[in-house]
Amino acid sequence: MTQPSPASVAGWTPIAEEAARATRMKHPDKMFPRPTHRRVITVANQKGGVGKTTSAVNLAAALALHGLRVLVIDLDPQGNASTALGVDHRSGTPSVYEVLLGEVGLAEAAQMSDQSDRLYCVPATIDLAGAEIELVSMAARESRLKEALSDEELDMLDPDYVFIDCPPSLGLLTVNAMVAAREVLIPIQCEYYALEGLSQLLRNIELVQGHLNRALTVSTILLTMYDGRTKLADQVTTEVRHHFGDTVLATVIPRSVKVSEAPGFGQSVLAYDPGSRGAMSYLDAAREVAERGAGAPR
Repeated sequence: MTQPSPASVAGWTPIAEEAARATRMKHPDKMFPRPTHRRVITVANQKGGVGKTTSAVNLAAALALHGLRVLVIDLDPQGNASTALGVDHRSGTPSVYEVLLGEVGLAEAAQMSDQSDRLYCVPATIDLAGAEIELVSMAARESRLKEALSDEELDMLDPDYVFIDCPPSLGLLTVNAMVAAREVLIPIQCEYYALEGLSQLLRNIELVQGHLNRALTVSTILLTMYDGRTKLADQVTTEVRHHFGDTVLATVIPRSVKVSEAPGFGQSVLAYDPGSRGAMSYLDAAREVAERGAGAPR
């Protein structure tokens, strides 16, 4: 028996359907599974404008919305992740800068996001802009963040997931993020030159693996800014899947006005427009991340 199309159901409208999706998003009936162990994931790509911060923030928000405790560490001096999560990052606020210098503990600098009581953020202030220069002369400069992410500090917040949002560069801050994490998530946009610079990023990851953090792996690749109207997007998607196989999430994030608008309102897209395609796509991507973390087969 064939199911009736949505348009044939009495009272159905596109707006009603979006409202229904938003309701399901805000009041989920099924929580995501907890990971087998705490996952610390660095979100990195030295190429700017690939959806790195957007992905870190929205994956974190989706996981928190579905029952998991999540900590986002904003390691980008621009502070865009802090803005999108609605946390204070004015100069003088306890931030990741003071954490790196050892002046405050991680738990002391973390703030609860106004979007979920399970979502926390260690903000980045403008002070972080000079941190790379200051770190150069410090002992164990590549592992300052790893030391700050001690089990004792993390246990105070008890996150299931820690996302580290890196600046669009391969400098000392990004190296700190890779030394502190066990996994790297790489967002790749479905556009021309998508793979440009990726080989350099992978070489840097190999260097960190060889000298500073043998446990580091590229666990996840997320395709972003997909435009189904172009052949190029499909070509890039096919090429990335061919090169990286199961590391690439099945979910692809579409190019979306709502996703772009949300940070301007100090929100993730899941809070700004929970029924939108962008929000639903990040929800699906987060579900994949959670299922992988819980040991579900790929």
